[in-house]
Amino acid sequence: MVNSSLKIVFSAAQPSGNLHIGNYLGAIKQWVELQDKYNCVFSVVDYHAITIYQEPQKLREKILETAMIYLAAGIDPKKSTIFIQSGIPEHAELAWILNTIAKIPELELMTQFKDKAKKLRSNASVGLFDYPVLMAADILLYKTDLVPVGEDQKQHVEFARTLARRFNNLYGEIFVEPKEIILKESARIMGLDDPNKKMSKSAENPNNYIALIDEPSLIKEKIKRAVTDSGKEIIYDKKNKPGLSNLLTIYSLLSDKSIEKLEKEYQNKNYGEFKKDLGEIVVKFLEPFQKKLKKFKENPEKTKKVLKDGAEKAGAIAKKTFKEVKNKIGLNY
Repeated sequence: MVNSSLKIVFSAAQPSGNLHIGNYLGAIKQWVELQDKYNCVFSVVDYHAITIYQEPQKLREKILETAMIYLAAGIDPKKSTIFIQSGIPEHAELAWILNTIAKIPELELMTQFKDKAKKLRSNASVGLFDYPVLMAADILLYKTDLVPVGEDQKQHVEFARTLARRFNNLYGEIFVEPKEIILKESARIMGLDDPNKKMSKSAENPNNYIALIDEPSLIKEKIKRAVTDSGKEIIYDKKNKPGLSNLLTIYSLLSDKSIEKLEKEYQNKNYGEFKKDLGEIVVKFLEPFQKKLKKFKENPEKTKKVLKDGAEKAGAIAKKTFKEVKNKIGLNY
């Protein structure tokens, strides 16, 4: 971390599935903006990814690719600390200690676990159940002040705050009680195949999302296939035309044109023309990012060096915090 007088921000993404434009607009783009105001710590959280089975070789590739996406999107290693979660053993060690003060009913209330467990049923792992404790460890280890999250992750930051307070009350002050920065709701992008659910990088149907790594021809095809609604008018109406409203939101965010302006522009045009233009807009928007990503992929050693340096910086902080924790709870012998 560069300036110790600045507040600390922690955020992360899992190296599973494909990061998409919703992840970029709803999180990564806003992380980039936070770098100039805060000490930012960004992790590739691979331990979280394996709470659901990942094919090992694919996971290896995705870990590095996720870090490359951070860099290509504008996360600057001169301003921020970037590292892989599993490279810092204190994340898992602190999670175990926090497990001893976390309560089972608290974890049972976590909406994300309930949603995922519903799909997996008896195949839901203990790791998936315990996910919020590990997330709390990720946050508390760096004495994080602020955590940028969407509304759906707010509950996890509140839980981290509860654990910080509980630990401090039991053993003495160590942890900062983190607060959430709620990421701009305007950047909430819904699935192309189901506009009533968020775009998801783990969706079974690849037509749900526009991945940041999708080829231009594939992007255009996905937009073409995107769910729209009955009627011909191109207007924003979230209740009656959720599919079209989602596409208008994407168009507006990527073109910096207001939805009202787009409605006027497409007053006498059809869905086909609108989708064709939107496909071009998305391709044009992603082009500079994809060029940068290509360069990082051509020279993976550059990203590995960034991650090594980041692990050294993050590791030094993690070791210091964890030593304090062990001293407080009597594990210093």
